[in-house]
Amino acid sequence: MSALSEVVVAARPTFGAYVTPEPGPGRFDTLVDDPGRRFVLEAVYEGYLVHYGAPRAFERMDDDLRLLAGDALYALGLSRLADSGDLEAVRELSDVISRSAQAHAEGRGEEVEALWDASARLLASSPR
Repeated sequence: MSALSEVVVAARPTFGAYVTPEPGPGRFDTLVDDPGRRFVLEAVYEGYLVHYGAPRAFERMDDDLRLLAGDALYALGLSRLADSGDLEAVRELSDVISRSAQAHAEGRGEEVEALWDASARLLASSPR
């Protein structure tokens, strides 16, 4: 099961009516070896997509629900990461969320994928 599919399973109790039939491959499958870190990145990235783009795993949400679902996915990923005790990784992921939002607010949305790639590489190489 892919990390993105695991995120869908974790979110299904709350957002099951909005799950896509097949979410596709994970964004970080080739960048991150650790399955726990992949889950965290996929959950938080999907939260970002729910807020700002085209989500891979959820559909048919109105704007209000997208805001709530995106925040819930951020919390799902960040809480799993916090449980590991790696506060530096939590800071890094929190920063990429903030930097992504700022880039969109400033009309620099095209820069966001590079931010996510850099954070994924950092999280993949940081101690667990």
